[in-house]
Amino acid sequence: MRFVATLEDGVEPVEVRGEGGRYRLTLGDEVWEVDARLTAQGIYSLLIGGVSHVAEVTDDGGACVVDVGDETWVIRVEEATRHIIRTRGGGPAGHGGQTLTAPLPGRITHVAVKPGDRVEKGDTLLVIEAMKMENEFRAGMAGTVAEVRVGAGQAVNAGDVLVVLET
Repeated sequence: MRFVATLEDGVEPVEVRGEGGRYRLTLGDEVWEVDARLTAQGIYSLLIGGVSHVAEVTDDGGACVVDVGDETWVIRVEEATRHIIRTRGGGPAGHGGQTLTAPLPGRITHVAVKPGDRVEKGDTLLVIEAMKMENEFRAGMAGTVAEVRVGAGQAVNAGDVLVVLET
């Protein structure tokens, strides 16, 4: 499975393969063979490169707080597709507008706006189903809907223009 881990200001791709406590983690350019066992609620026994570690993992508002020895990290982990959708769902169109593009292939399940509609930042523009998840796309700015290039039920490819906003 592919994830994206955010640690402070750094973002790293993470791929996890394996099962039954034995995993291969690819973290950026590094590969780690990890034997991981849950020993108690939130306590993991890890064997990494022949060295044993005990990690305590707690949830802090969606972030994982990981304590290993005398070191603590706050890590946010999200599925890679969700990260792509959240960070690449639209971009500036120039001249004060916004062009919403599809970050990956999917199917439009709902279009909430039509040309001429006035929207505020955060208003829902449309919903795409991709990889068995419904992803709601919102306006990144206040403006007027100049174009809606898709309709409900339509398949889209990564990079397709979906909605154009003007200020």
